[in-house]
Amino acid sequence: MAKGRTGRLLRDPLILLAFVTIALLLAAAVLAPLVAPFDPDEQFFDGLTLEGAPLPPGERFWLGTDLLGRDLLSRLIFGARTSLVIGIVANGAAVAIGTLLGVVAGFAGGWTGTVIMRFTDLMMAFPALLLAIALAAIFSPSLWIVALVIALVNWVQVARVTYTETRGLKEREFVEAGRALGAGPLRILLTHVLPHLLPTVLVWATLGIATTVLLEATLSFLGVGVRPPTPSWGNIIFENQTYFATAPWLVFIPGSAILLTALAFNLLGDALRDALDPTQRGRT
Repeated sequence: MAKGRTGRLLRDPLILLAFVTIALLLAAAVLAPLVAPFDPDEQFFDGLTLEGAPLPPGERFWLGTDLLGRDLLSRLIFGARTSLVIGIVANGAAVAIGTLLGVVAGFAGGWTGTVIMRFTDLMMAFPALLLAIALAAIFSPSLWIVALVIALVNWVQVARVTYTETRGLKEREFVEAGRALGAGPLRILLTHVLPHLLPTVLVWATLGIATTVLLEATLSFLGVGVRPPTPSWGNIIFENQTYFATAPWLVFIPGSAILLTALAFNLLGDALRDALDPTQRGRT
């Protein structure tokens, strides 16, 4: 049945397009030094017009140049590496933290669960973007600091979902049967609860990458994320926003990259949800 559902999903043109998009992004990120036509930080003397404006897309610079005469395509390719590294690392850390706290709170219950979930509610009360800006302003922004900041603000949704799932699972008949047979709490947690949480965690991990990429781009655009000259899709838009009217490709192309990446990971998350646990359709 699972193979049949997977086959139907792969025949869906939107899902297939999402897989192809993610595969191309990952290939570009991993092979950036090999596939980028130029050094992303190299400023070309002939990369600007005589008036000092960016060059439009052409034969040499396929996507044109930015305000400093750098190749936009090369900066986008290296920016994909930045965005995906932060997206995967930060979201992975957020999923790990949220899953750990949610499972402990849901399985232990009592005052332990109450304290953890009240802290989670407190974190959810703060707008994620404002909290991320505050944390990024406290620390010196860099690639890994931005990943850490995003992880610290994105774990709460995963914790809430895993807490709810764990509370339901620990009352199920197969868990009660395990207790009756003398299984300890750790054995029950590892053999009965966590395997049933895996589909939910995988779905949220995939969907969370889209959110993380968007948040990283927002922080970089606001100047509290990845700092130039390190290329990031968000700071590419920030650097070139003054040319929005005269050179719109400098904003439109990296903005489209952010949009397509978020859409691809959202579609992949929906596909995983339907393939791993059809009963959860419409819940994420």
